[in-house]
Amino acid sequence: MSQAAGELNPIIHTTTRLSIMAVLASATELEFGTARDASGLSDSVLSKQAAALESAGYVAIRKGHIGRRPRTWLSLTKAGRRALRSHVAALQHLVALATTDPNPRPPGPDTSATP
Repeated sequence: MSQAAGELNPIIHTTTRLSIMAVLASATELEFGTARDASGLSDSVLSKQAAALESAGYVAIRKGHIGRRPRTWLSLTKAGRRALRSHVAALQHLVALATTDPNPRPPGPDTSATP
């Protein structure tokens, strides 16, 4: 899904999905349990939201086994990394707008210090 520069991405804007994306951005691939623990989400919430992000093309889900035990690994796709970078840039832009002084003082002598 494409979006205009500077727009928030509605797919990853929720805190749950944004936290999953941020956790996955920290590694090439994470085992499901590691991603769960790092994001603080329950198994069911992580599973459901990861599936939604996979449907959007932002997360890859790989299933396999270690010995006889089934395992699931999660990773960001290239599109997912691009979407996250763009979303974070849009958030940073909003923060900059929110922290800009609406009544800037004109340049002049510093009157903050009085003798």
